[in-house]
Amino acid sequence: QVQLVESGGGLAQPGGSLRLSCAASGSIRSINRMNWYRQAPGKQRELVAASTSGGSTSYVESVKGRFTISRDNAKNTVYLQMNSLKPEDTAVYYCYANVKDLSWYDRDYWGKGTLVTVSS
Repeated sequence: QVQLVESGGGLAQPGGSLRLSCAASGSIRSINRMNWYRQAPGKQRELVAASTSGGSTSYVESVKGRFTISRDNAKNTVYLQMNSLKPEDTAVYYCYANVKDLSWYDRDYWGKGTLVTVSS
């Protein structure tokens, strides 16, 4: 079993910054993708930023140039640095990981989410 625990959410003003962290723990052999999703009120969950174990990253258009996803594979941790925050960034942010367990079995895991509120 694998657990993902997010941290770093909270209240920020427009133009401010927050850094989210997600630490994976449990029966982990390796992690391929570690991504950040978000779900705003009344909207569907969307992929915000994606990363691979090899270091490739991608972003939804609305956050390009403002958000940066990074990983520490040795710590099974992914980060999302959010700069120049806008009110439309307000959402619950979820960590996702595709994990290869010790039996070489791939499974998807989700964190419980951390709320980011951007408001003046």
